[in-house]
Amino acid sequence: MERRRQPPKQITVDSSHEGQRIDNYLLTALKGVPRHHVYRLLRKGEVRVNKGRIRPSYRLQHGDIVRIPPVATDRPHHSIPSPQLAEVLLKSILYEDNDLLIVNKPSGIAVHGGSGIQLGVIEAFRILRPQDPDLELVHRLDRATSGCLVLAKSREALLELHGLLRTNEIDKRYLTLVKGRWQIGSRSIAIPLRKNRLQSGERMVLHDAKGKTAISYFHPVNVCDEASLMEVKLMTGRMHQIRVHAAQQGYPIAGDDKYGDRTFNLKMRSLGLKRLFLHACSIEFAMRGKSHRIVVKAPLPYDLHQVLSRVDLSGDCIHAV
Repeated sequence: MERRRQPPKQITVDSSHEGQRIDNYLLTALKGVPRHHVYRLLRKGEVRVNKGRIRPSYRLQHGDIVRIPPVATDRPHHSIPSPQLAEVLLKSILYEDNDLLIVNKPSGIAVHGGSGIQLGVIEAFRILRPQDPDLELVHRLDRATSGCLVLAKSREALLELHGLLRTNEIDKRYLTLVKGRWQIGSRSIAIPLRKNRLQSGERMVLHDAKGKTAISYFHPVNVCDEASLMEVKLMTGRMHQIRVHAAQQGYPIAGDDKYGDRTFNLKMRSLGLKRLFLHACSIEFAMRGKSHRIVVKAPLPYDLHQVLSRVDLSGDCIHAV
């Protein structure tokens, strides 16, 4: 175990970090420090802005002075990508330019470390791509979900892409297999959601009229009595949004051990499904200064294709019209 101790820092916030949450700022500034440690520093008031205590949700202003205390950082020597993981991630790159990187995230790999996970996609790429030290996640995917994941190479690109997300100018599409014959046609589902943590520590998302707005557009691609292949367009990006919306309509997602149907999941497992059937199949958006619109598609993984063939369903990422 290697131990490093950072000296106290007094940092003046510049315009590139204006509007960023202090917790997100610290997670970047204190690379190698566990997330729970960063939040403990905030709770105890050891991080100060303009000499005052702040909440994790505080948004930085241009000219703020942030005091970051000395922090002991434990960095296990093994927290680097294995050769196998490095090869998988580097081969997963679907698109790259000077501003961003889009990868086809494999199922089973977390997008970032935390909660017992030392290495996620973002930490791995920071090591694999030292020429891009400012890499940041633009959005997240559940660990079990595969497909298009966007990383920004600079703070400026991150801010622009976050702005596009807020104004719904990024077209994100998913393919998912749900239980039963979908009988309600193409439909926009608007069910507000609220995060909840159980006594066990497990995080769940619940339907709550006072929760955050969550809108998903479901379009049937192919259906049979046993299951339906759906394309879903996200209009908002809440945690577990597609999974909860599908289950609320009575069509839980295959392989979903949190919101799904146990009997259906066992049947799908007998057909070879060993994961959540949810894949971010495409992403499309435009950025300032680029002459072309960025359109990226992630092929459906082979294991999911095999499951479709066994339930007499097949289909690529077909956009709704």
